[in-house]
Amino acid sequence: MENTRIAIIGLGYVGLPLAVEFAKKYQTIGFDINIDRIKQLQNNTDTTLETTTAQLQNVNCKDLDTLQKTKNGLWLTTNTDEIIDCNFYIVTVPTPVDKNNKPDLTPLYKASETVGNILKKGDIVVYESTVFPGATEEECVPILEKISGLKFNTDFYVGYSPERINPGDKERTVTKILKVTSGSTPEIAKKIDAVYNSIITAGTHLAPSIKVAEAAKVIENSQRDINIAFVNELSKIFKLMDIDTNEVLEAAGTKWNFLPFKPGLVGGHCIGVDPYYLAQKAIKLGYNPEIILAGRRLNDSMGGFVAQETVKLMINKDIPVKDANALVLGITFKENCPDIRNSRAIDVINELKSFKLNVDVYDPWATISAVQHEYDISLISDFKDITKKYQTIVVVVAHEVFKKLDLSSIMDENSVLYDVKAMLPKEKSDMRL
Repeated sequence: MENTRIAIIGLGYVGLPLAVEFAKKYQTIGFDINIDRIKQLQNNTDTTLETTTAQLQNVNCKDLDTLQKTKNGLWLTTNTDEIIDCNFYIVTVPTPVDKNNKPDLTPLYKASETVGNILKKGDIVVYESTVFPGATEEECVPILEKISGLKFNTDFYVGYSPERINPGDKERTVTKILKVTSGSTPEIAKKIDAVYNSIITAGTHLAPSIKVAEAAKVIENSQRDINIAFVNELSKIFKLMDIDTNEVLEAAGTKWNFLPFKPGLVGGHCIGVDPYYLAQKAIKLGYNPEIILAGRRLNDSMGGFVAQETVKLMINKDIPVKDANALVLGITFKENCPDIRNSRAIDVINELKSFKLNVDVYDPWATISAVQHEYDISLISDFKDITKKYQTIVVVVAHEVFKKLDLSSIMDENSVLYDVKAMLPKEKSDMRL
């Protein structure tokens, strides 16, 4: 670990917290191609809210020379020339899916090209991005070899240590989550494990191979996806029986080994994406992953289901649907978090619009400009600015702040309230998922 100089490639929800922690012990350089992101971080501002101003101030160096004269600290840059002296590269770029739900490894390829251009003999490259088993060695290593002209496991080495960041979680932060590590040779695996173990207080688990580590990551969220799909299907069945799903789950949860999953919309950068990486790889190998894809189909259908049930409630209350005013509360992918990536709230919004409702959206956690750019939606900036009445309100995300809103002040006497996450008292809503 002595003389380890770390470069983090990608400073989003995963890379930045990691960079801050490594900077406490090592010379660390954070690299990102987003100039605005780097400028914000240099000014000690993190719009993802995963790190605080104080945390950034404590590690940020005023310039690269200052970093090089000390044992630890963080320098932030968009210049690849400034990470050329590093010897331990960690790639934390996103791995999304395209419009057809096929894995899009473009960010990973470009990051590998970036590292390949500056790779030197003895360097180690560790990938944290979620991939299908085999991707590190089959997809990334050839790029590193081609660009650098170096030979894998002779001149340079790789590892895989899956990210486990839970956006918005202030208790299970990066150092408090046990880290799975792996390396391309037994010796390198131990070195990689030691580097991570030096900052991860929860400890590390050294996997026997890179493929095992990759597979472990991709099934973590696939398992959650399937379990949520099960309770989502239960909610559809119990609705036909006029049974409250949440009350059923509460009763069933009194058994010691009952898993406490709840129905809801499944989005975000992991749970709604990772299963497709495993499924795609399985299909290429000639196996049709029925359970994984069935769970994905069901969870992807929930936004439309919520909107359709909302319209049915309106019809049952004799509320004219066309040109009715609807308010959707929440557009982030989860509660108490500003992350809007792959939010399935948009499915509810678009389906309501297809019924010709006038849909407004309010989410104090989301960044107005980001939502405008990503979804072409103009958020209501302040709940106090609302002057109209809504014939239907759909609480999509369980932000704690929503519990304090006086929704009755913006509702008609006959309005519909659909509480998707069952966060409000049961008597205040017309339906819960």
